[in-house]
Amino acid sequence: DPSGTFVQLRLALAQTACRKRAPQRHCRVLESRRKPTCLACYKFDTSDVPKVLDKYHNCGPSHHLAAKEIRQRDEAECRAVEEAGKGGDPLYLPGMFAFSRGLPA
Repeated sequence: DPSGTFVQLRLALAQTACRKRAPQRHCRVLESRRKPTCLACYKFDTSDVPKVLDKYHNCGPSHHLAAKEIRQRDEAECRAVEEAGKGGDPLYLPGMFAFSRGLPA
């Protein structure tokens, strides 16, 4: 996409038995606990050092009653992020237009 790079991530988180203050390498996942699903969308420009044009992220519980509405909102927000930088003006390339000098009236 000439307007930039779009990235969408879906992450499923799980609660573990490890403590925050003493991180361990192997943590047991606690069953029947919260398992939120996160969605993150980012749009980067095409410069040498990419900058974030737009972003959206949301972490919500997967058991939520309104999960369908949340998913629809997330998809709409990510589409908006994907459209960032496309603007109404088309891409201008040098030499795309030619102008001639008019005769005096």
